Amino acid sequence: MRPDDLAGLVIREVVARSGVPEEQIEDVWFGCANQAGEDNRNVARMGALLAGLPQSVAGVTVNRLCASGLTAVVGACHAVLAGDGDLFVAGGVESMSRAPFAVAKPDKAFPRGNQTMYDTHHRLALPEPEDGGDVPATSRWARRARTSRSGYGVSRADQDAFALGLLRLLSHAVGGGRGGRTLRRRAGAGRRCHARRASAARHLAREARRAEAGVPRRPGTVTAGNAAGINDGAAALVIASEEKARELGIEAARRVRGQRRRGVDPRVMGIGPVPAVQKLLARAGVGVSAIDLVELTRAFAAAEHPR
Repeated sequence: MRPDDLAGLVIREVVARSGVPEEQIEDVWFGCANQAGEDNRNVARMGALLAGLPQSVAGVTVNRLCASGLTAVVGACHAVLAGDGDLFVAGGVESMSRAPFAVAKPDKAFPRGNQTMYDTHHRLALPEPEDGGDVPATSRWARRARTSRSGYGVSRADQDAFALGLLRLLSHAVGGGRGGRTLRRRAGAGRRCHARRASAARHLAREARRAEAGVPRRPGTVTAGNAAGINDGAAALVIASEEKARELGIEAARRVRGQRRRGVDPRVMGIGPVPAVQKLLARAGVGVSAIDLVELTRAFAAAEHPR
């Protein structure tokens, strides 16, 4: 499904569920990492129009790669704090299975001969000349994941357990409620999520049988059970000031307390959330030992209807 259509679907749904007046929405903030084709460069504005919002509602798209959607939410919260508005829609969208191929424009006029085509689903699809004409190693997801996880002592068993918990959580979220049925019907998201969960579960069971039989494990920690997928999906939230929520009689589902970010070595960029969370917890005065993310994920995944 096209990313702009996915964005329009969740924007329309979240506005309808929350019951906020469409004409009072100040802006739509959306994150999108690829932005190479059907994302339309400003997918937030396109999604707002496809959702049927009034043309007076603006839209802005932000990009922090994997953190783009959360960055959009933070941006909308900053706008509220700055007094730039009281009501926003924020979220993110990606349809990596539809990421287009691209041909770079020439450095010199009137080129002849064959041209190289690049797959834009790679993070660095168009490499710098000094990279030798190949996509740099920093875009090789499995290699980078192995580097970051092995260097920080995260075992393969922990990765598998965490991945399975996340898949359970996602399958609950996609499969529950009116929105879940809509997404399954429109985009097949539920079928893909449940299939991914079943595939991971089969892999983990197979690994357990191999271990019982004394079969040595293959080298590395990235497996079919915990590897990142090529993700298609969208999410949207309504962001409002406390005053606006009270005025509209809306009970807030969540409150944003704070946020932090941190850059790391690009070769191990997957570890970025760790120092960012450490900065956030330090500012909040909460120790990281007080939060068990694996247990937290398992608890959410086991819930009948996780919020």
